[in-house]
Amino acid sequence: MANKLRARLEAGKVCINGWSVIPCNFTAEIFAQMGWDSVTLDIQHGLHDYRSAVNCIQAMQAHPVTPLVRVPWNEPGIIGKVLDAGAWGVICPMINNAKDAQALVKASLYPPMGERSNGPVRAAAYGGRTPYQEIANDQVLILPQIETREAVENLEAILDVPGISGVYMGPSDLGLSMGLPPILDREEPEILAIYDRVLAETAKRGQFAGIQNGTPAYAARMAKLGFGLVTVASDGALLGHSARQAMMATRQAVGERADA
Repeated sequence: MANKLRARLEAGKVCINGWSVIPCNFTAEIFAQMGWDSVTLDIQHGLHDYRSAVNCIQAMQAHPVTPLVRVPWNEPGIIGKVLDAGAWGVICPMINNAKDAQALVKASLYPPMGERSNGPVRAAAYGGRTPYQEIANDQVLILPQIETREAVENLEAILDVPGISGVYMGPSDLGLSMGLPPILDREEPEILAIYDRVLAETAKRGQFAGIQNGTPAYAARMAKLGFGLVTVASDGALLGHSARQAMMATRQAVGERADA
C-alpha cells in the first residue's frame, strides 16, 4: 500500500488537509467522508490523546483519506506509536535547527536511516504482501513545523537533513516569535517574504511545503502561491461556525415570521 497523500504531492497536486481537534471516532468518520485528501489528528493542541488518535485512524480507514498526526513534541515514544497506529506521516512542532530535525528523522524512520523501533501493530497491514518495514521509510511523511524566528534562520539546514519530506508552516507561533499577533491568515510583508523563501527552498530540493490556514479563501491563495498541503480550519471551528450560522438563520426566520 502506498501513501496516497505523498503520491499526490509528488505529482504536484494541491492537497487539502482537514484538521481534527475533537477526540471522537464518529466525528472523524464523518469528517473523512467530506473529500479531504488528508486529515491531521492534533495531539499537540487538540483534545486528542493516543487512544483517541488510534480510534479515529480506524474510523477514517474506510474512506480514501490519508491520516496524519501532529505529535505533541519531538519525542521518539509518541512519534513511533502514532506511526505504528497507522499514521502515514507526522507533523512535529518547534523544530528549530538541524539537530532537532535529525532527532525527528531518527524517531520516524527504521534503520539504517533512523532508529524507529520495530513493532508496527496496525501499520503492518499497510505493506500488503511486502513487509511494512520495507516500504515505511519511503512512504512516511516527516514534516517539521517552522514556527519560530530561529527555525526560519535555520531553514536551509533543517531542509538539508536526509529524510525530511518538507516543512509545515505554523503562522500563529511564527508571528508570536516575531512580536506579532498570533493569527493564521497573515498579511505582514515580512511573513509573506518568509513564505516565498520556504517555497523556493523546498522546491529547490524537491520537498513539500504545507501551511495552516483559517479560511478557504486564504488556503486557496496559499495553494496558488505554491504550498502543496493546505489546511482549512478544524472540525471544532467548522462545527462552531455551522452551528452559529444555523442558529442565526433560524432566529432571523423566526423574527421575519413574527413580524409578518
